Amino acid sequence: MKIAILKEQAAGERRVAGTPETVKKFIALGASVAVEAGAGLTAWIADDAYAAAGASVGDRAATLAGAEILLGVQGPDPASLGGAAAGAWIVAGLNPFGERVRVDAYAAGGYEALAMEFMPRITRAQSMDILSSQSNLSGYKAVLDAAAEYDRAFPMMMTAAGTVSAAKCFVMGVGVAGLQAIATARRLGAQVSATDVRAATKEQIESLGAKAIFVEKVAGIEGEGTGGYATEMSDEYKAAQAELVSSHIAKQDIVITTALIPGRPAPRLISDAQIASMKQGSVIVDLAVEQGGNVEGAVAGEVVVRHGVKIVGHRNVPSRLAADTSALFSRNLYNFLSAFWDKERNAPVLDEEIGNAIRLTQGGKVVNERLLG
Repeated sequence: MKIAILKEQAAGERRVAGTPETVKKFIALGASVAVEAGAGLTAWIADDAYAAAGASVGDRAATLAGAEILLGVQGPDPASLGGAAAGAWIVAGLNPFGERVRVDAYAAGGYEALAMEFMPRITRAQSMDILSSQSNLSGYKAVLDAAAEYDRAFPMMMTAAGTVSAAKCFVMGVGVAGLQAIATARRLGAQVSATDVRAATKEQIESLGAKAIFVEKVAGIEGEGTGGYATEMSDEYKAAQAELVSSHIAKQDIVITTALIPGRPAPRLISDAQIASMKQGSVIVDLAVEQGGNVEGAVAGEVVVRHGVKIVGHRNVPSRLAADTSALFSRNLYNFLSAFWDKERNAPVLDEEIGNAIRLTQGGKVVNERLLG
């Protein structure tokens, strides 16, 4: 079984899908590992480190030759995979909804494409969940990005010249990224509040020492979808939420938005009028900007100013912490493949529950129900 770790092709992608640590572990399973030269350089991993771990390092053609499993962070260009074994697995974050044409090309090429972001949120798959591992560090980085753009201090400071008030930070969307953003902002000394459409998150917010801001007396709306994701809210809830947020957001210095709904554009959480109500010099970080954005006027890849408020819309935030996010992403991939490794076949054999959830293509066809519905 040959596993290939490919150099990322997407613009600005600094992560890599394998590290010397996971290379050693794959070799211990009985696999051989080939790494495309330069694959880890932007994550501060030299080719020599892969070679020392037991991998062969070469150009793309040599890396792909006969490879049965192709590992990537983002989905590779189907046209660039010549030489891989027939029916090779492509294991990566494949953005199935946003890159459907590419998924169709994987099917036409006879590849078995496995979308790691479709990993079911079940207990035994937690260590395989790339969305959680990458979102955790995205939430952390969002607070650091906010602090870098905010022209004031985060913590309260008492000096002989007077007192500096603590920044007020409001986190909208309390999934993995939001929870880490709360924790990080608290560590930096901010006064933190947070909200979410899922009622179950209130206890989580308060457990981190933040103030929970929730719509009250809107019956029957919990906001909990399948797999722990948020669902689209009713018009009644949206109106109540907008009123609550409008009154709260005007008092905030920092706002971080993290709300995403799988397979749909990001929900709009902050309007232009709400931005205008904020204090001059406030900062908003929109972690959903690449999916359409939670914030009106946010621009992917840019920091813009509207009504005297900075709106931060960095692309691919996990890639901004490439060394750590690569390490976690690589462990997710190893945990996934090793959990299904059949020693007799010297290859992974997926079970039905996880296999059907993440498999996009097989036998020349698109087979995932989420793409066929």
